[in-house]
Amino acid sequence: MQLPTIKTLFLASLVFTAPAHAELPPDYKVVLLTSNFPPFNLSTDGKNFARDEAIQGIGVDTVREAFKRAGIAYSMTLRFPWERLYQQALLQPDHGLFSTTITDARRDKFKWVGPIAHYDSVLLAAPGSGIALDSLDQARQYRIGGYKDGGTSEYLEAQGIAHLDALHDEANLRKLLNGDIDLWATADATWRHYAEQDGVEGLKPVLRFHTAPLYLALNKATPDEVVERLQAAMDQIIDEGYAGCAKTPDLCYLIRDRKALAASQPLN
Repeated sequence: MQLPTIKTLFLASLVFTAPAHAELPPDYKVVLLTSNFPPFNLSTDGKNFARDEAIQGIGVDTVREAFKRAGIAYSMTLRFPWERLYQQALLQPDHGLFSTTITDARRDKFKWVGPIAHYDSVLLAAPGSGIALDSLDQARQYRIGGYKDGGTSEYLEAQGIAHLDALHDEANLRKLLNGDIDLWATADATWRHYAEQDGVEGLKPVLRFHTAPLYLALNKATPDEVVERLQAAMDQIIDEGYAGCAKTPDLCYLIRDRKALAASQPLN
């Protein structure tokens, strides 16, 4: 019988002793960025700056639980405007941004964890408006207000539909009531929050036109180990219907096959 050579034994030892996961530095931390996008993420005082425990929301609850289960440290900051946060997450290693959508333009620029939740895009008319729509194409004749770099606005742009973007989505509520725009394009749950907060009644949803999942976008330099651990934690949360999903299951995808989700949902 031929005895194994030293080289063979050495190679075998590498196979059986290689670590299952890459080790992260003991001081490793992800810097999480978000902005006011109720009810998914918002400051407790309604202002455009908050840190850590002064940030709340469905997406916030779910992201916190994912980091806790994954055993990864993080800090969380809510700021304004969204465009600035997007660029920071895009350019700075170990930064992440939520809650956001995957688009064709964004897909290869980040590493993704989710879905955190989902939202429906709607067009709203002012109280007493006579506008009625059967399709998104019919909205082309109207002045539409959107949110700069928001998923709903990017979807309208992809459809070739003109829109006037505000730096803060809540500003569109006033624009609509003042007659500066004819329709407000926003997330269904978001407009309800702002209307209740400002005591506005009678807003008229005239068209529900797009559904999109929301994700955590991580800078491309984020170690794969971090992404894998966070996604495994997110999978558990989705399976259990935990955190934000338990509070509002209609805003979460409680499914196990994320690939099926991605295939079934049009990109925002």
